[in-house]
Amino acid sequence: MIHLQDIHSLTEFQRNARQHIERLKATGRPEVLTINGKAEVVIQDAESYQKLLERIDRAEAIEGIRQGLESMERGEGRPAGEVLKEIRRKYQIPGDA
Repeated sequence: MIHLQDIHSLTEFQRNARQHIERLKATGRPEVLTINGKAEVVIQDAESYQKLLERIDRAEAIEGIRQGLESMERGEGRPAGEVLKEIRRKYQIPGDA
């Protein structure tokens, strides 16, 4: 969520970059920078950005698992042992072929 106090003009950011960067690090909140009154870019400190990427990765993994479970509930897919045996046969891998 963007707070009104986190919206600034690009010019103001350029004039006071050090203070903005300190605020970004302290609050962990992104800032919206405007050009001619229009939102153009969002900036964020590196640590907060990394946390955001990790949350996205986790959400995508959870969604993939959810879709896989739903697929299995619909009777789609095959047992893992069957697939592994097929792979071993196809690529001539020793084991339970």
